[in-house]
Formats: sequence, structure tokens, C-alpha cells
Amino acid sequence: MSMIKALSLGRVRAFDVQFFAGERTEPATPKRREKARDDGQMAKSQDLTAASVIISGLLSLYLLVVHLHGVLISMLRSVFSHLASDKMAGDDWWILPVESAMRTYFYGWLPIGLLCAFAAVAVLVRQVGFKITTKPFVPKFDRFNPVSGLKKIISARSLVELGKGFLKALVLLWVLYAAIRDERDFFLGVMNFSLMQGAVMVMEKIWWLALRMSLFLLLIGLIDHAYQKWSFEKSIRMSKQEIKDEYKQMEGDPTVKRRIRQKQRELARGRMMSDVPKADVVVTNPTHVAVAIQYDSKSMIAPVVVAKGHGLIARRIRDLAEENKIPVIENKPLARALMAQVEVGETVPQDLYRSVAEVLAFIYRLKEGRAPKSAFGAHGPSDVRQ
Repeated sequence: MSMIKALSLGRVRAFDVQFFAGERTEPATPKRREKARDDGQMAKSQDLTAASVIISGLLSLYLLVVHLHGVLISMLRSVFSHLASDKMAGDDWWILPVESAMRTYFYGWLPIGLLCAFAAVAVLVRQVGFKITTKPFVPKFDRFNPVSGLKKIISARSLVELGKGFLKALVLLWVLYAAIRDERDFFLGVMNFSLMQGAVMVMEKIWWLALRMSLFLLLIGLIDHAYQKWSFEKSIRMSKQEIKDEYKQMEGDPTVKRRIRQKQRELARGRMMSDVPKADVVVTNPTHVAVAIQYDSKSMIAPVVVAKGHGLIARRIRDLAEENKIPVIENKPLARALMAQVEVGETVPQDLYRSVAEVLAFIYRLKEGRAPKSAFGAHGPSDVRQ
């Protein structure tokens, strides 16, 4: 009753559905996604990439430890063997250590660096695909705006990143504390071994601790990747109006397309009307339909419809025929069949050969005073009525 009363008093306002048209509730279109990729906006997790690099580095150390040991020993021997030489007493004494360090880097650490770089690129390509763009490097002056910079600092995304940083720090501290707590007896007992044995045992423990921490970082990176993907999908959502506008840009404005089609029809109609004077006969309905037919036995295998139309177009075809003294024949069944089955510029189908031949034969009798043996010459039926 209250609703009826409100309606009677005119207090119910119209509900505007377009109010929600600007809300970004629709998934992004392929074009929108491609534009985001060109602008460098992709769902990628730096934590996942960093964890992959750390794990690949640790595994490289584990696999190449013997190679690294040999390279380091070779460098130390080379340096110590030249300590008493004249090369170390001159002004160029620093050349030998630098050369040894460079050889150590290229022979020992460069393979590890290449493996880490390969892991970083592989994980990054796996996340976002392979795309080379220079748009992120183009300077944007709005980045120098302190107001926009302050908005980024206090934005929801910056708060999420801050929370992620605290979470990673807490997790890594907890893993480090748990490892030291569990290995307390080991670190106390390692002092009973020799220096070399103790160093090797400690390095092994540190390696396993680093691997455990990197695995936790990998888990955090996977979670962060899922969050980044969700956040990216949310940021590129589109409103229904934006999708409509994009469709108009891709397919063209329907109004413009309608005008173009109308213009094309007008041009085609103009060309069609210019061919009416070339016709041999015009078949009518008698007023609603008109079809102009042309036949040249030397260049055509069958008669061709050069013009056709309904209503005003049919009347225009008849007027042109009368102006150019082209015979106009009333044949309702043939006019309807040609109108329905044959397009302008096409030849008459075989099932209409006989009817068209009779019309053309009649026209030839009018023009020449006699009936030809065949209206189609050698290309059509020869049983035309005389």
C-alpha cells in the first residue's frame, strides 16, 4: 500500500540504469590487455623472481663448488708465488692481483652469474611472456609532481607492499631463529674440530639455512604472484561503456557504417541506372518490379540482368527504358523470379532460359519483323516459340 501511495503522490524517482554504466565490472578485452602490455603494465612478482635467482645461485654453488675451489686455489697460488718477484716491488704491483681476480671471476663466478640471469629471465618470461617495449622508459612529467607522488606513497598498493615487507622480514627472522635454535649444539661442538673442518661444516650449514630461507621466499613469491595477477586483472577492468566505445573504434561507428552502406548503394544504383540504356528489354510486374535484361550473342553465354528494383527504382527503370525506346514487357511470373533469383550483373539461371528466350524472341520479331531460330544462338535452347 505504501508503494501505491508513493506512486500516487509522485514521489518515486526514475531509476537511471546508466548510473552504473561507468563502473568497471567487465573483464578487459584483448585490445585493452595488449595496450597494458605495451605500457609495461603486467602481472609480475619481484619476490618470485628474486627467490628464483637466489635458489638458482645456491644450486649453482652446490654444483660448481669443486670448480670454484680449484679456481680460488689457483688464484691464491698465483698471487703468493709472485709476492717476492720484482713485479710486486714496482709501481705496477697492482696489475697481477687484478689480473688474477679477473680470471677468477670469469672462470669461477661468471657461470654462476649467467645461470642466475637465465633463471631471472626465464621466470620473468613465464610470468608476463616475451614482450619488448620502450614505453616504460619514456619520461612522464606527472612523475615529478609531488602531489601524485604523495598519493602513491599513501595509496593502498604501497600499504600492501609495506605489509608484504614486514611479513617477509618476520618469516625470514623466524626461519633463522628456528635454525640457530635447532643447531645450537652443532655450533658449540664445531669448535672441537680443526679450522678447515669447522669452516667446511659451518659453510654447509649456512648453505642449507640459505636454501631453506629461499624456499620460504619462493612460497611468498608464489602467493605474491597470485595477488599481483588478481590486482592486475582488477586494475584493467572496463566499464560497459568503455567496451562499447572500443567496439565502435574497432568496427566503426554503426551510424557511420550505415551511411557508408547507404552511399555505396546509391553509387551502385547510379551505375545500375547508367546500364539501363544498354538493355534489350525490361520485364515488369507491371508497376512494382522492373528488371532490365541485356544479351549479346557474341560476348555473352546467356542474358545478363543489368538493372532491377522495386517501387520508385522500378518506375525509374521504366522511365529510362521509355526514354531510350527500350521495349517494356509485362510478365509477372518472370519479373518476380528474376527479382528473387538473380543479382545485378549475373546471368539468367538455366531454369529461366526458356521464359527469357520467349521474351527476347518477341522483341526480335518487333525489331526485325521475323523470329530468330534461337534467342541464345549456340549457347542456349533452340526450341523457342516462333
